Amino acid sequence: MAKYLIRHWVSADFIAEKVVDESEININTNDIGKHKTPDGTFSFVMINSSEKLNRTTYEIYDESINNSNKKRISD
Repeated sequence: MAKYLIRHWVSADFIAEKVVDESEININTNDIGKHKTPDGTFSFVMINSSEKLNRTTYEIYDESINNSNKKRISD
């Protein structure tokens, strides 16, 4: 029996949180320094029901990685 890999491209709203020391930011000028963009050191929480499905594809699943001969099917 064939197996299929299903992929959903989804967008959603998240809150990124991180606790930092006072010395890492300047509260007088509202400069949060290197923390202006969230990265892997932040904790991410998805807002419930904010997800939006953008696209779905499925393809025959096998153990080969990067097999460009596989036929992809999308909605």
